[in-house]
Amino acid sequence: MARVELKNLRKEWLGATAAVAGVDLAIEDGAFVAVLGPSGCGKTTTLMMLAGIYQPTSGEITFDGARVNDVEARGRNVGIVFQSYALYPNMSVLDNIMFPLRFKTIERADAERRAREIAALVRVDVLLDRRPSQLSGGQQQRVALARALVKRPHLLLLDEPLSNLDAGLRLTMRTEIRRIQRELGVTTILVTHDQIEATTMADRVVVMNGGRVEQEGAADDLYERPDTLFVASFIGSPPINLFDGNADSSVLNVHEARIPLAESVRGGPVVLGIRPESLQVGDGGTPARVTAAEPMGREVLYTADSSLGVIRFLEAGAEPRHREGDNVSLGFSPESALIFDKASGRRLDVRIAA
Repeated sequence: MARVELKNLRKEWLGATAAVAGVDLAIEDGAFVAVLGPSGCGKTTTLMMLAGIYQPTSGEITFDGARVNDVEARGRNVGIVFQSYALYPNMSVLDNIMFPLRFKTIERADAERRAREIAALVRVDVLLDRRPSQLSGGQQQRVALARALVKRPHLLLLDEPLSNLDAGLRLTMRTEIRRIQRELGVTTILVTHDQIEATTMADRVVVMNGGRVEQEGAADDLYERPDTLFVASFIGSPPINLFDGNADSSVLNVHEARIPLAESVRGGPVVLGIRPESLQVGDGGTPARVTAAEPMGREVLYTADSSLGVIRFLEAGAEPRHREGDNVSLGFSPESALIFDKASGRRLDVRIAA
């Protein structure tokens, strides 16, 4: 397996801004890392440079300390699973899995034995005589994964591998891919725009935005201690409530509300963030009037007008307890509130007074 390091990696397209604008990242041997971000953030371009399909404009890629910028894709021993799976329709499942071994000096019998072993690992060993058109989406995804693993890659790259599957299959395959990765111990990088995939499958999540790394760390750190306004708004479902305000010494002014701070801060525009699940209906909180209730299975998501502005809060239960027009009082613990500098988007180390 491989330890992967990116040093000031850049990719610029002719006449366009940089798709990847100076990424520094270290991925330990055997780790499972998710690169998460919206469309156009540079995550897939980064993956293509790791695979050797795109050449970096500048910067360095190393595998176990060896520079691989000029090594062709076939010389990097990297396995890739694309969003489309790209199986050969005229080949059997067995021949599809064996296909990457045609570049290696390996006897047909050995190649077939290896293909059958990896097919059993990904649980498609009973499908080896079929053609891709005879497979379900989940089965095709497993075959594509087996094909990427059969050459025993140093690095496994997964480019939105679950996006073509329905919700039930995505859940199953998240578990299966994680099981296989742990069993093989292969260094794995998952590229996705789906935060659930990233946070449930990976050991560590790297959030990208505008060609740069915004923050990296464990899922809990990204959720509870986001470094930036972008990370706070991108991580979490339903999304965080954000309110424009102004810090004035030891008071935070947000619309009609005046919220005391635990310490004095430099005055200026700020953004207050409160997650819907951090709000509780009770006495003595912020008055709000319910404008909508959306049952979501085990929870109900409410929208309300308040002195802070439009606010969303969650309550457990299948049936709404509050109806449109109901008046409620919403409280939250000081520890759950996040305050960001509006100009820079950086989180401020300041707390709301208890």
